[in-house]
Amino acid sequence: QVQLVESGGGLVQAGGSLILSCAASRSIFSRNAMGWYRQAPGKQRELVATMTSGGRTNYADSVKGRFTISRDNSKNMVYLQMNSLKPEDTAVYYCNQDPPRPGYWGQGTQVTVSS
Repeated sequence: QVQLVESGGGLVQAGGSLILSCAASRSIFSRNAMGWYRQAPGKQRELVATMTSGGRTNYADSVKGRFTISRDNSKNMVYLQMNSLKPEDTAVYYCNQDPPRPGYWGQGTQVTVSS
């Protein structure tokens, strides 16, 4: 069964931190690059960070130095450590493969950063 389940979002003050988690079914995760994406109200979904199975990472300029993507290949898990959060980071965050597969989008997890 193809499944991606995101968790860990919440309400946080500017400057705070959150850790997002994504549980992926083995068929999605195995040997694939994985990524975090986000969609703010009224905006298109955008890439936040990606990581290959070998550990190579890529970040959007807006989150470089603040966010860290990681993965646990033994558990089929992907994480996003978010530090120094800003109000403009407010969005629904999703995980998916990189590049993303249209049929794999989950429910996402809401992150709200108050000023």
